[in-house]
Amino acid sequence: MTVLHMHNALQRIRPDVRAMQAYHVQPSAGLLKMDAMENPFSLPPQLQQALAAHLAQQPLNRYPGERLPLLHQALADYVDLPKGYGLMLGNGSDELISLVSLACAQPGAKVLAPMPGFVMYAMSAQLQGLEFIGVDLLPDFSLDMPAMLAAIAQHRPAITYLSYPNNPTATLWEEAQVQAVIDAVAEVGGLVVMDEAYQPFASRTWLERMRTQPERNRHVLLMRTLSKFGLAGVRLGYLLGEQALVAEFDKVRPPYNISVLNAETALFALQHAPIFAEQAAIVRQQREVLIASLQAMPGVQQVWPSEANMVLLRVPDAARVQTGMRTRGVLIKNVSAMHPLLANCLRLTVGSEAENAQMVNALKESLNDE
Repeated sequence: MTVLHMHNALQRIRPDVRAMQAYHVQPSAGLLKMDAMENPFSLPPQLQQALAAHLAQQPLNRYPGERLPLLHQALADYVDLPKGYGLMLGNGSDELISLVSLACAQPGAKVLAPMPGFVMYAMSAQLQGLEFIGVDLLPDFSLDMPAMLAAIAQHRPAITYLSYPNNPTATLWEEAQVQAVIDAVAEVGGLVVMDEAYQPFASRTWLERMRTQPERNRHVLLMRTLSKFGLAGVRLGYLLGEQALVAEFDKVRPPYNISVLNAETALFALQHAPIFAEQAAIVRQQREVLIASLQAMPGVQQVWPSEANMVLLRVPDAARVQTGMRTRGVLIKNVSAMHPLLANCLRLTVGSEAENAQMVNALKESLNDE
C-alpha cells in the first residue's frame, strides 16, 4: 500500500476517533501493581486446582449458551434481585456502558455525569454520537447540587451516570442528594445508571433504595462488576433494573458477549462467595490503616475519605512522586491530568498489609527526593 493509499484509508476513520488517545495501561512487569484497584488476593491453592479441573471440562468447541441462565440466576440470588427486575450480562462494566449509550443514541441525546468521574462515561458517549455534559464536583468532591439540578433541567440528559462510590475520588455521596438527582432526572424523562463497581468496599448500596422506594427509582439501572469482587481478569459485569427496561438494552447486546470461561469462572466464584467477602473485609480494614499512615506522613498535603479500595491524596508534585515510586518498584496512578480538581493528586490501590507497607515506604522515600 502506498503512502497515498494509507492516507486515503485513514480518512475513512471518523476525525474525532483519529483525534482520540487510546486507553493506556501502564506496563507493570516487575513492579508492585497498585494503580488499578485490583483485589490483592488470589484464590486459595485448593480452589485454584478445583477451578482448573472444572474449566478443563468445558466444551470450548461450542458457543456459550446453555449455562448462562444459571449464571443469571446465581447473580440474581447473590444480589437478592427484587421482584419484577431483570438482569443483563456484559463483558465488564465497560461494555455495559457502551451498550447503554448505543441503545440511547438518538439525535440530540445527551449524557451527564459529575466530574471528575470514570472516563468511560464520556468516551462511550462520544463514540456513540451523544453529547457529554460534565458537572464539576465541589472541592471536597461532594455533589454540587445547584449545578447538577440546573444542568439536568437545561440539558434534559437521556443518561445520567452516578458512580457510587465515585472513581477516582472514592466518594460515596449523600443519599438524599443522590435521590434528589434521580428525581430531577425523572422529571425530564431520563435514565439514571448507578455504577456500583466498588460496592464490596462501600458502607451502603443504592439497591436498598430501589427496594424500599421502587416508584422513585423505576428509571434507575444499577450496574456492578465482578472485577472488584475479585475477578478483574474474568471481565464480567451485570446490569439490573425493571425487567421491561433491561429487556430493551438486552436487544443491543452481542449474543455471545460472555465466553464459556468467563461464565464458568464466575459461577465457580459465586459458589465460594464467602471467601471473596472475607477478602473484601480485609481490604476495608487495611484501607483505614493506610489512610491513617498517609495522614501522618510529612509531605502529604491532603487525604480524602474512601468508600472504595482506593485512596486519593494530594502531594506537592504528583509527577515527581509517581516517578520516584516507580523507580522504587511501585506502580500507582497519577490522576492530575484528569480534571483541575485533581491537581497533584495520586490514586493508590488498597492492597494487602505487606503491599500497603511497601507502597507507603516508597511514597515516603519519594516525597523526600530532591
